[in-house]
Amino acid sequence: MALEHALLVALLEQPASGLDLTRRFERSIGFFWSASHQQIYRTLARMEAAGWVVSETVEQTGRPNKKVSSVTNTGRDVLRAWLATTPDPEPIRSSLVVQMRGASYGDRGEVARSVRTHLVEHQQRLAIYEQFMARDYPSPDDLVGQDLDHYLVLRGGLITERGWVDWLTEYLARHEGQQ
Repeated sequence: MALEHALLVALLEQPASGLDLTRRFERSIGFFWSASHQQIYRTLARMEAAGWVVSETVEQTGRPNKKVSSVTNTGRDVLRAWLATTPDPEPIRSSLVVQMRGASYGDRGEVARSVRTHLVEHQQRLAIYEQFMARDYPSPDDLVGQDLDHYLVLRGGLITERGWVDWLTEYLARHEGQQ
């Protein structure tokens, strides 16, 4: 997937400025596809040049004007075409996993320190996802359409983070038992 597709989805959900998109990436989309502020602005400019989005200048009182982008019919067609493809499965690409595999060749204590750091990060992300789930989807059985799509993506995030937490916890417990 290219950042362009993530931005098309975000802009179809709600037209936005580059800054608004950056904030939304930090709160939601960024958990699954990250991008810097600069990447978002550069990509929006390319998308506008390609005719995928159009921007409108919105005047603001007491602040600089902002450009709010929305998706054009061409952009919708591009997204529809991409949605009709089957992306290749994405392999895990993790330096931590390589460290875990190679721990026998170095300082296992340092690897365990890395594992603990990652465990805390995954626990924190899991807690955030659980908060989102409780706040946004208290009755998920009745969801349809876009709400169901968003719920299922969040559910996938929960399952993934629980998997990481369980795995890293087991790694630490099993190695601590050997010491």
